[in-house]
Amino acid sequence: MKKLSPRTRVLTGAVAAVALSAGTFGAMSANATEPAAAPAVAVKADAANKNLQQTTHLTVAAATKAAQATLDAAEEENQRITVAVVDRNGNTVVTLRGDGAGPQSYESAERKAYTAVSWNAPTSELAKRLAQAPNLKDIPGTLFLAGGAPVQVKGAPIAGIGVAGAPSGDLDEKFAQAGVAALGK
Repeated sequence: MKKLSPRTRVLTGAVAAVALSAGTFGAMSANATEPAAAPAVAVKADAANKNLQQTTHLTVAAATKAAQATLDAAEEENQRITVAVVDRNGNTVVTLRGDGAGPQSYESAERKAYTAVSWNAPTSELAKRLAQAPNLKDIPGTLFLAGGAPVQVKGAPIAGIGVAGAPSGDLDEKFAQAGVAALGK
């Protein structure tokens, strides 16, 4: 057998390396273009599935109806208020700021609504609990002043209505209750 020159050996090795690389690259490229297999697991969405829970929420139309009824009740007594309606998770659905309502009333109404739905109780009742648990007032987003009312279905909270701007919390809460009552009509 004839001995190969160093130049021939280098060229042969280079050709072999290129051929091997091309084969590997081609195999990798082919695999990269194949679609991934779809996951084999699917969750059944039926009542028997323990991973699902049904909840009740106010529609925007219902929240607007309640807010407008609240604002109307306040206007009948010549009060300038802001009303906020939040959903079960405390997210604002509707806020109406009445003509002449103070700038602080917007945030106060939202916080009262959030507090009422969080504890499923009127905020006037919750304010009384501060004597036994003063740290409640430190929970972010809450306001333990009268003026918030929960909206309930079968005893469970689905929304909260908060009112701020009247000269007393009792009036604020009276107007919030008018919004709750409007949902029953």
